[in-house]
Amino acid sequence: MAKTVFIGHPIGGDIRSNVEKVLRICGEVHTKDIIPVAPYLISLQYLNDEVVEDRELGMEANHECFRRGYIDELWLFGDCISPGMRKEILLAKEKNVPVIAKTEGTCKDLHQL
Repeated sequence: MAKTVFIGHPIGGDIRSNVEKVLRICGEVHTKDIIPVAPYLISLQYLNDEVVEDRELGMEANHECFRRGYIDELWLFGDCISPGMRKEILLAKEKNVPVIAKTEGTCKDLHQL
């Protein structure tokens, strides 16, 4: 059975560039054994990340994936762990979902949490 892997990556700031990075990561890791999950990519198509209410609504959709037990692992990418990613990490730990830093920046930040 394939495992579902939530792709954690900073989005704020240069949203367009960060979305492209996440799409590239999803394409690289997607195999018959790994299904990347990044619901925020869909939310960003119709919600404005710079509007607090929209951002919170989008993040709640992300969190629901963890609450429903849909996520097998959380993989962290990017130069750092963003505030949104920290919330995902806390929720993953609460649900006993393994958290795996995949980049040097996220590995460093994860050890400091």
